[in-house]
Amino acid sequence: MFMAYNIYICGIGGQGIIKTSIVIGETALKLDKNVVMSEIHGMSQRGGVVSTELKIGEDQSPIIQSGHADLVLAFEPIEASRALEKTSKDTIIVLNTSPVLPSTINQQDIDYPEIDDILSELDSKVAEVYSMDANKIALNAGHPLSMNMAMLGGATAISTFPLDTESVIDTMKDNLPPKSIDINIKAFSDGYNSCKK
Repeated sequence: MFMAYNIYICGIGGQGIIKTSIVIGETALKLDKNVVMSEIHGMSQRGGVVSTELKIGEDQSPIIQSGHADLVLAFEPIEASRALEKTSKDTIIVLNTSPVLPSTINQQDIDYPEIDDILSELDSKVAEVYSMDANKIALNAGHPLSMNMAMLGGATAISTFPLDTESVIDTMKDNLPPKSIDINIKAFSDGYNSCKK
């Protein structure tokens, strides 16, 4: 039986999901942990729905079976609801509460659900939901595109997350433009602090 820590990351194209997956994967490799990552699912251009799957530990298939995600990083609230098939009562969700209207809603006359309703649904299905307005954290840090690093900071605050904070920050420095490092580290730290218990 393979044992791995399963991370499902979902959101909308343009939110930095792929970069977040790369930072997590490269950090795991630097720490001599086995890691497998799925191909990108969905349309990664801005506005399309995107998800990636990572397993850190002894496993060979990157696909997370239904009910087996240990952590869901949901960059967009509706995408967290869509990801529930990957979750169980043991799953932890880190959720960005700031909506991005997916193109499927924009193209139809559909109302976006209330965030409180989404949170209630998630709370009833998983072990714990850590929610933050990662968009606001990113703006306060100095740039809206640092939102993904705020989410990553939130993930590292979870006690079961298998990568240490300093190693993740070192990998961020290797993967992000030098001029953006300070902003991204601030967003990361503020995201971490918003989820740390």
